[in-house]
Amino acid sequence: MSHKSNSLKQLALQKFKKNFWGVFSFYFIVFVGLVSVFAYVFAPDDSQYANQMHLAIHSEKPGFKVDMLTIPSKIKVKQSFIDKIFFGKKNTDSEIPISEYNIKDDVLVYKEYATDGLEGAEKTIKLSVFPDNSLENFIIEKSFVFGTDKYGRDLLSRILVGARISFFIGFVAVLISLLIGVFMGSIAGYFGGKIDAIIMWIINVTWSIPTLLLVIAITLALGKGFWQVFIAVGLTMWVEVARVVRGQIISAKEMQYVTAARALGYNDLRIISKHILPNIMAPVIVISAANFAGAILIESGLSFLGIGAQPPMASWGAMIKDHYNYIILGKPYLAIIPGLCIMSLVMAFMLIGNALRDALDVKS
Repeated sequence: MSHKSNSLKQLALQKFKKNFWGVFSFYFIVFVGLVSVFAYVFAPDDSQYANQMHLAIHSEKPGFKVDMLTIPSKIKVKQSFIDKIFFGKKNTDSEIPISEYNIKDDVLVYKEYATDGLEGAEKTIKLSVFPDNSLENFIIEKSFVFGTDKYGRDLLSRILVGARISFFIGFVAVLISLLIGVFMGSIAGYFGGKIDAIIMWIINVTWSIPTLLLVIAITLALGKGFWQVFIAVGLTMWVEVARVVRGQIISAKEMQYVTAARALGYNDLRIISKHILPNIMAPVIVISAANFAGAILIESGLSFLGIGAQPPMASWGAMIKDHYNYIILGKPYLAIIPGLCIMSLVMAFMLIGNALRDALDVKS
């Protein structure tokens, strides 16, 4: 039996490898996963939430460059290397975009950057503020590959850090939906009768509640935030998993291997977990890929409505919300770039779901 299952797994893997879009989507998802985990390593702005604002350079076009003066702060924040990598740098230094500067008698004279041909304010600062009276590493040319948002933050950095929420909400929501859905569906399908009727009633009631209303209810109970949305999205997705598992178990429990397991005196828990579930996981894996994509879309929609991840946290949905009116103001890329990110990640999960469905289809 195990040899046969291994050969089926190898066959499914071979079929999956032949599917170009499935393999491409898999590597794309792995790439986005790595970017979301190590976002602060790749992001040009590695401050927490990539939230370094420079209002003087707001809404600048992709490829914009400017000289940035960094004024070191006397406040020193102790932060571990791991904390910096995974949660960003707690930045206490001041950054000022400047258009020109020169040194006169141990004093730095600089002109602040101003847009639309306006004259920037001229200011001075003593060189003694900088270590060794040296400006090296404190005035550097900064490049903004995707330009800046309406608050003058680096759009590329916000996109990279925002990937974390979209990616992890999929994982958490799918995990919650699998834990609840497989448990409820297994009990309903295996035992049937009144237990099935009660669970089906719970499934139908949960399915009838709009996701937005459920999220609002959980938000009112737990407060606005990151984890509340994760839990709320997960709690709306388990019903689909439960229905699929229930249907599969109803047909599987009449099979000969289940009858044989009962004859050997195995208890119900062992029959469900060791014999039935491993044989019906193919459709559950496919629906999990679709749920992953659905969770990303739901979170983006909630962030757009202001119920999802709260500022200053970066989120693709919130970025579209902040900049959708720029589409008619001649800077559509501010909303299109995060929109394309959502679209490409959702598309990747849908394609990998289709590839898995074809690979796990035993009949073909």
